[in-house]
Amino acid sequence: MMKYLKTIIILLVFCAFSYSETKAQGIEKFLKNSQVSGNFQFDGMYYIEDSSIGAPEVPQKVLMNAFANIIYSNGPFSAGLRFENYLYALQGFDPRYKGIGIPYRYVAFEKDKFGFTIGNSYEQFGSGLIFRAWQDASLGYDNSLDGINIRYSPWKGITLKGIWGMQRFYFERGPGIVRGVDGEFAINDIFNKLNDKQLRVSVGGTFVSKYQEASDPVYNLPKNVAAYGGRGSINYKNFEIKGEYAYKINDPSYINNKIYKSGNATLLQLTYSRKGLGLYLAAIRTDNMSFKSDREAEGTDLNINYIPSLAKQTTYALPSIFVYATQPKGEFGVQGQAIYTFKKKTKLGGKYGTNISATYVRYNAIHKAKINDETPVDSSGTLGYRSDFFKLGKDVYYEEFNFEFSKKINKQFKLIFNYFYIMYNARIIEGHEIPDVHSHTALVDLTYNINDKHSLRAELQHMYAKQHEGSWIYGLLEYTIAPKWYVSVSDMYNYGNPESSKRLHYYGVSAAYVTGTTRIALNYGRQRAGFFCIGGVCRYVPAANGVTLTITSSF
Repeated sequence: MMKYLKTIIILLVFCAFSYSETKAQGIEKFLKNSQVSGNFQFDGMYYIEDSSIGAPEVPQKVLMNAFANIIYSNGPFSAGLRFENYLYALQGFDPRYKGIGIPYRYVAFEKDKFGFTIGNSYEQFGSGLIFRAWQDASLGYDNSLDGINIRYSPWKGITLKGIWGMQRFYFERGPGIVRGVDGEFAINDIFNKLNDKQLRVSVGGTFVSKYQEASDPVYNLPKNVAAYGGRGSINYKNFEIKGEYAYKINDPSYINNKIYKSGNATLLQLTYSRKGLGLYLAAIRTDNMSFKSDREAEGTDLNINYIPSLAKQTTYALPSIFVYATQPKGEFGVQGQAIYTFKKKTKLGGKYGTNISATYVRYNAIHKAKINDETPVDSSGTLGYRSDFFKLGKDVYYEEFNFEFSKKINKQFKLIFNYFYIMYNARIIEGHEIPDVHSHTALVDLTYNINDKHSLRAELQHMYAKQHEGSWIYGLLEYTIAPKWYVSVSDMYNYGNPESSKRLHYYGVSAAYVTGTTRIALNYGRQRAGFFCIGGVCRYVPAANGVTLTITSSF
């Protein structure tokens, strides 16, 4: 009996030990697969009174924006949050960004063919003409969807997505509910016998609807508004053509002055590329395509969709004065671009090759005609207007021509030359009753590499314009000690302002230090009032004078 008892006790101890060891190994494996990552950003500014440039008084003297993303992942599982702090938000950011909170948090699972996110998520269907949830901290833009986001790939080449939730509205949520599905089908991947064909085709389709309560005493507003569309792309050798069409049923809103007209958008893109040459043609037409989860929302608040901009994005100071903001009530835009590289060791290419590019962009109003003799265009409570798809309106909103020449002259020198012509309709884009601006800007960007670590970069820009604030000149000198240090001085002078009292300097001094994945930048200077835009989405930045501290870090 004792013999059996001993054997049982030994077996139990062995099992307990094995269980503990297995459990410990499991915990060890779990911890080994765990990863924590994220990033942090702080932007703070001390404001100095400066009435000469029209800088508004800042009672708090010091303002700041800060956020940190923290993401935990373990195999197919991940979770994250973003802590945000606006006490108070920097000038130029919406004052509704006020306070401290965690407006973005999620849990996600992704394995094999299936994935889902609960909480906040970003997503895009096609090019975003019907649905795009995205964020850009520098714009103060965030329309993340708080709800569920499901992704499923039942077959190779097929991707299905579904979303259902409410949009972020600063530290709250918008009143509407957004629901949608999207399917993407890569035909060559679905059928094995087409895998190795040079002709590659893909198609897709989207359906999105929003729901919002309606109790307007005057208008019978639809509670449910649907939008749907299709897209396709064909790729053959060096050519690619893409097309997308979107349609939205009538959606009376603050933006369209409560008209009952349906909306639509068409985007076409053609690309040709081979070694040394790239060609790009694009056209977009939108008609009453503001789509928001709150019909009373203004500006960029609670956008469900995104209208891509064809205007060229540049970081140079003077051409950035006049940037195009997309017009959701209707626009017709075209872009043509050619990029060519002269080969090395040729007469024009030289030892290191030469790059040139030319870009042309133009935006027009769409055609609008009265629905009858008695009703003015855009009258509330009516169909608004009639529009012929193939006709243009009278107003030109924006026109741009850019030529760029880039060449590495030798091991030390690199030269970039740019010319911009911009026609800017401030009445449409900004709502200011000033004449159209025609500006000509020429700039030289020269980099001199002193040695492997030290380099000097200089920019000289000149803008000629008769309208608005007249002509400008800009100079920048930047010294870099790679990989840690950077200092620069700059000045932008509005010497051609028609009012002599406004011929002002906008000077700046900057320094930055990089250590590991952290960058600390300090800047002192004046900031001109104007619009800051990314991809056609803009925010107004008032004039300011002061000291700015920016810290970015990732882990």
